[in-house]
Amino acid sequence: MTTGSSQLVRQWLLLKKLCASHSGKTVAELSSELEVNAKTIRRDLTVFHDAGFPIEESTGPSGRKSYHIANGSQRPDLSFTYDEALALYLGRQYLEPLAGTFLWEAAQNAFRKIEATLGPKALKYLDRVAEAFHQTNFGVSDYATHAETIDSLLVGIEDRKVVFITYRSQRSTEPVTYDVHPYSLTRHRDTLYLLGFKPEDNAFRTWKVNRIESAQVDSMPFTRRPDFNAEQFLAGSLGIYHDTGVVNVTIRFSSEVARYVEESNWHSSQQCERQADGSLLVRLDLSGTTEVNSWVLSFGRHAEVLVPDALRSELQDEMAAALKLYSNDGPVTQRKRVKARFRKAR
Repeated sequence: MTTGSSQLVRQWLLLKKLCASHSGKTVAELSSELEVNAKTIRRDLTVFHDAGFPIEESTGPSGRKSYHIANGSQRPDLSFTYDEALALYLGRQYLEPLAGTFLWEAAQNAFRKIEATLGPKALKYLDRVAEAFHQTNFGVSDYATHAETIDSLLVGIEDRKVVFITYRSQRSTEPVTYDVHPYSLTRHRDTLYLLGFKPEDNAFRTWKVNRIESAQVDSMPFTRRPDFNAEQFLAGSLGIYHDTGVVNVTIRFSSEVARYVEESNWHSSQQCERQADGSLLVRLDLSGTTEVNSWVLSFGRHAEVLVPDALRSELQDEMAAALKLYSNDGPVTQRKRVKARFRKAR
C-alpha cells in the first residue's frame, strides 16, 4: 500500500488484516503496516464498530491492546443458502472489468472459498449451468494496468483533493496534463469514465479512464459542489457524453429492427410509436447529438433521422464519405497493396 491511498482502500485493507490475524493487531502495528497515523486507525475502527462489524478489543500483557474479529472468526457468518452461493459464483464473470482494482483480489478469494466449500461435484454441475450464460468480450475494457490510476482517482474523489491527470484524447496526438476535481467514476458499456470539474474550462467534463496515462493526487483540496449529481449530469445524454443544449430527435426504424429497438431502454425520454407499415418512430429529448450519430449508423439502412435537419446533414456527410471508401471510383492503392500481400502470404 502506498501513502495517501483512499479511505475506501485503506479501510478495505484494514479489515483484511484484521480477518487474517488470529492473535489480533495493535493500533501501532496497523498504523505501521498501512502507513497512516494512529488517530486514523482508531477512527477507522470506530467506523467498523458503528457499522456493525464484529471488531473486538482485548488487553494482553503490560496492558497491550489489540483488535481482532470477534469469536476468532476470520470472516463473518453470512449464512448464504446454496442457491445464493451458486448465484454469486455464476456472476463472477461480470466482475472481470474490475481486474486490477483493489476489489478484484478480494472477489477472487471469495470465489475460491465458494469453490472449496461446494466441492468438485457441485462445481462440475455449476460448469454445466454456466454454459447457459455467456458474456462476450467485444469492446470490453481491461483495467489490469490501470490499478494505480483508479486508486489515485478514488483518493481524489473521497478526500476531495485535486488530481493532475495526463490525458490523451481520441483526437490528440500528444497527451496533455492538467488539474481536475474528480467527482465520481461511472461505468458505461463495461468502460469506466471519470466525471469531474475542469477548472481550466470552468465546466464539468468526462474522461475515459483508459486514456488517462497517469494520475497524481495533489495536497490541494477542492470544494465539491453540493448540487452535482452524476445521474442528473448525464440525464440528457444517450450515454456518457455531456452536452448542455436541448435537442428533440425523431428516428424512424424499419420493421426489420423495430422489435429489437422496442425491447431496450435507450433513454429515459424515449417514446416509441409503431406505424401502420410496421416501422417504429422513436422520439428522444437529448442535450446533444454526440452519441446519436454512431447509434443510428449502426442500424445502416434500417434507421433514418427525421429531425433535426442538422443531424440529418451530419449523417448524410458521414455516409457519403463512407460510400466513397467502398466505391470503385475511390482510392484503391491501399486496397491493392493489401490484396497483393494476402496473395503473397498464401
